[in-house]
Amino acid sequence: MFKLFTKDFWDITAGLILRNKIIILVGIIATTIFFSQQWDNMRFTYTEANLLPDDHEVNITYNNFLKTFGEEGNLIVLGVKDSSLFSVEKLNAWNNLSNSFKAYEGVETVISIKDLQKLIKDNKNEKFRLEPFIKDSISSLKQIETLQNELFEKYPFYDNFLFNKETKTIRSAIYLKKDIVNTSARKDFVVDVLIPKIEKFETSNNLDVRVSGMPYIRTLNSQNIIEEINLFVIAALLVTSIIFFFFFRSFRATFISLIVVCIGVMWTLGILGLLNYEITVLTALIPPLIIVIGIPNCIFLINKYQHEVKLHGNKVKSLQRVITKIGNATLMTNVTTASGFATFILTESKLLKEFGLVASLSILAIFILCLLIIPIIYSFLPYPKDRHLEHLNKRWIGGFVNWMERMVRQKRITIYSTSLVLLILSIIGIYQIKISGSLIEDMPQESDFVHDVRFFEEEFNGIMPLEIMIDTKRKKGVMKLSTLKRMNELEDLIIETPQLSKPISVVDLVKYSKQAYYNGNPKYYQLPTSQENSFILSYAKNSSSNVDLLKNFVDSTGQYARITTFMKDIGTDKMERIEENLQDKIDKVFPKERYEVTMTGKALVFQKGTKYLVKNLVISLSLAIFLISIFMAYMFRSGRMIIVSLIPNLLPLLVTAGLMGYLGVPIKPSTILVFSIAFGISVDDTIHFLAKYRQELQANHWKIKASVYGALRETGVSMFYTSIVLFFGFSVFTISSFGGTVALGALVSATLLFAMLSNLLLLPSLLLSLERSIANKQVLRKPSINIIPEEDETEEENSKT
Repeated sequence: MFKLFTKDFWDITAGLILRNKIIILVGIIATTIFFSQQWDNMRFTYTEANLLPDDHEVNITYNNFLKTFGEEGNLIVLGVKDSSLFSVEKLNAWNNLSNSFKAYEGVETVISIKDLQKLIKDNKNEKFRLEPFIKDSISSLKQIETLQNELFEKYPFYDNFLFNKETKTIRSAIYLKKDIVNTSARKDFVVDVLIPKIEKFETSNNLDVRVSGMPYIRTLNSQNIIEEINLFVIAALLVTSIIFFFFFRSFRATFISLIVVCIGVMWTLGILGLLNYEITVLTALIPPLIIVIGIPNCIFLINKYQHEVKLHGNKVKSLQRVITKIGNATLMTNVTTASGFATFILTESKLLKEFGLVASLSILAIFILCLLIIPIIYSFLPYPKDRHLEHLNKRWIGGFVNWMERMVRQKRITIYSTSLVLLILSIIGIYQIKISGSLIEDMPQESDFVHDVRFFEEEFNGIMPLEIMIDTKRKKGVMKLSTLKRMNELEDLIIETPQLSKPISVVDLVKYSKQAYYNGNPKYYQLPTSQENSFILSYAKNSSSNVDLLKNFVDSTGQYARITTFMKDIGTDKMERIEENLQDKIDKVFPKERYEVTMTGKALVFQKGTKYLVKNLVISLSLAIFLISIFMAYMFRSGRMIIVSLIPNLLPLLVTAGLMGYLGVPIKPSTILVFSIAFGISVDDTIHFLAKYRQELQANHWKIKASVYGALRETGVSMFYTSIVLFFGFSVFTISSFGGTVALGALVSATLLFAMLSNLLLLPSLLLSLERSIANKQVLRKPSINIIPEEDETEEENSKT
């Protein structure tokens, strides 16, 4: 198989491409039309990114909870913190707004101030009944004062759920039907119903309404992702084309490159549709990524064509040499880049698998497009004019190449010393890196919905659900007084934890029942004694079904109970400490032989997913290094050359990791991608340099110094061009409103800049310093990269073409 990509193979490939130009162009057009038809299958994700495999213990626990109690992320909350709300007109308007949502099919229930019920003891019938705080509407300020007194002073059951008695913040709760939470119907309700109604209410009443809850956050976050795809594609095209034109000063070359990458983006979107994958925050990055990666391919091919034309003036011979001399090296660079992404396929995370598969296929597709389209289009175009070749003579480029050569000749000790200092500083920085598993951290921090999240965190201690499920292992075990007391002990710890909101559970309902039994006296808001329990339960059993407040907190069998609390958007370290404290309390309070208690919820699942991804980072990066080492072994047949080629590419990764530690950029799902992406791309420069070095060795009769400097002079320009394009191309992601995407763009850009300098300075220095042990005729006798000496290419080859 390795013999496929030899000189003869690329000679045949060049002949096939240049002799079948029309057929190939028709094939590309037909394939593009086919992929464009697959766009209809593309859809945007309606769920959070689940970073864990389906069979992971944390996912199994979460799914078991959902089977018992249903979707827990179906709550939307509306809040107002304004003293003017407590007027007759505005409070009625607020209640009417909340009540209006009940009419919509996707809404399960709405709870507002008007919906709150007092639990009243009916002595005559020995049962409890419900009586609303507000019977019809509010008609006087005295009625409002009475309402405030009752809510804020007499009924602690509702405190911190629909109001904050300290700040007088009021909120309403909208529970969506659980079967629409993860569908497009949720988006339709939020965008077409919720937001317009709230905006109209704000205008009419001069009130600022805060909105939050997972369905709302996910909807607006998805909208931002959709908007940013177009922004990234346009920005990437604009930036890369401007830089490309700056280097080549040719509208023709720039236009050809844009055609190639635009077709590549169309193919990428078609691959997403064909595989029926959802567009997530990760897969949304692939189209601009293909532009950024595709342009360097164009640079290498066009630069080589113009170099050859200037050298001997034969257009056909130049096009053939573009394919034969650059084809194999470009193939290897794209395969290594694709391998960096493909390693994500081997993880157990569905999100990363999809990202890795689509990205790797798209990179191979853009390589094929570049190799076919650029030589074919140039074969139809006239001979390049002198102004198209002027960039090859630019003095500043020559000055840059001379500076590199001078550094490698005279300053090798300085290069090694600098590399060693960077390595030591980077290792120190790596030990300062933290891990973050926050759901909100990567979302647009300046957006209204993130500000609203912070508002509810301040007023009600968060909106991220954290669920604790208690399995009593027997029917009706939840209502045992011993179980309720154990749950109350656990809730006391939750109340003492500042990052968690006041918990909601059956315990609160039982306390409320005791308060009602004692005629609403708030000092009796506590668990009943064993003697009181029998009386209170008899009242509860005699109550009508519409007083059944247990259904959301106890399953139908009475075996399972849930404690619901909401968590602030906190870092992984704090979350882990809270989890440990809760688990310690659970272990002490709930004997394992009688109870099975599990913690779950979206915040916890996401945090566990981040930890899981960090472990997979090491695996995927190790796989990328292993695969690329195999490519190097195939190319050079030398273990020492593998080590030499990897050093200049591993050092930039360590420098970037060190920077993350010093700058406080945490490891999280978005920044985890940096290392595999950057490593796969940075190796490209190494392959181009070493491929040219191999050619120079044969042409210079194995004179190592001449070969290193020759390779540096010829590939240095292209490597500089491509690195600058990649640097600014990835910098496009820094315009994102998503913190993770900004970090990804900035870190990959910095890594690739370090990698360019490493490959242009450290790599040639290593080759020269270790020349006797790694670059001898015996080791390099059978090159695998095709080496085509100038004297072997005759006019006969051109006539064949």
